[in-house]
Amino acid sequence: MDSTIMSGKNHSILSEFILLGFGNLNGFNVIFFIVFLIIFLFTIIGNLLIIVLVSITPALQTPMYYLLSHLSFSDLLISTNILPNMLGSLLFGEEKMTFFGCITQFYFFSATTITECLILAVMSYDRYLAICNPLRYSSIMEVFCINLSAWPWLLGFTLNLSAVLPVSDFDFCADNVIDHFYCDLFPLQKLSCSDTSLVELDVFAFSMPIFIFPCGFIMVTYIYIFHAIFSMLSTTGKQKAFSTCSSHLLAVGTFYGTLIAKYMIPSKGNSLLINKFVSLLHTVFTPLINPIIYSLRTEAALDFLRP
Repeated sequence: MDSTIMSGKNHSILSEFILLGFGNLNGFNVIFFIVFLIIFLFTIIGNLLIIVLVSITPALQTPMYYLLSHLSFSDLLISTNILPNMLGSLLFGEEKMTFFGCITQFYFFSATTITECLILAVMSYDRYLAICNPLRYSSIMEVFCINLSAWPWLLGFTLNLSAVLPVSDFDFCADNVIDHFYCDLFPLQKLSCSDTSLVELDVFAFSMPIFIFPCGFIMVTYIYIFHAIFSMLSTTGKQKAFSTCSSHLLAVGTFYGTLIAKYMIPSKGNSLLINKFVSLLHTVFTPLINPIIYSLRTEAALDFLRP
């Protein structure tokens, strides 16, 4: 293994890792490289387009679309953090990454994942106010919208340090090969020759509330939303309300569905390939389909917002 070892604090630090990605795809590596390069470009263009349109279009300068632009920016960070290395491993069979680069990638991946969880929760609160308390919607969101969009970023980029800092202090022995297409907690734990049990407990204690509370909050808000919708007398009002919520529900279902599946599938044996595939859905396809989901519902949502 090409891994320069530096000593310090009685432990070793590998200078680089090798990401195997999807390995040899029986001669189809170039084809998959082209496919995922196109996906990457469409993801960048789609999310940038949402951010620009929200910024320059007066009709879209509402709290809902302001929060959507934050969701798009989070998707941009996920894609640009993960896909370039994955494309490199597809083209060359493997991708080398420095120790610092690997820890940095893990930091930004965990930070944007937490941020997106919280942004989706804030978006559900926005829909709750719009449907269940429309008379106070403008007064509340105009005052708190910026704060509500800032807190997910602040919490996402600070709370994840509870996992990143211990991982950065792991002891790594001789093996520096990561059988994945990006640096994540489980692959790094497998390579470490340290006792990672306390880190696992610490990560579990912090990560579960981070993911469960936003998910629970979204479920509670939609119980109230559906109750309000079914109480409406107007069929047209019900259709507009469902239309403005459906895009958010699809985004929530896609994000949490792939995230839950990713961490429920073991990262070893025959399950490793399945884990890679689910991780691919979470890191590559979710950022791609979010702009598609919301662009298909834009006109319906604007109709609901009009008096």
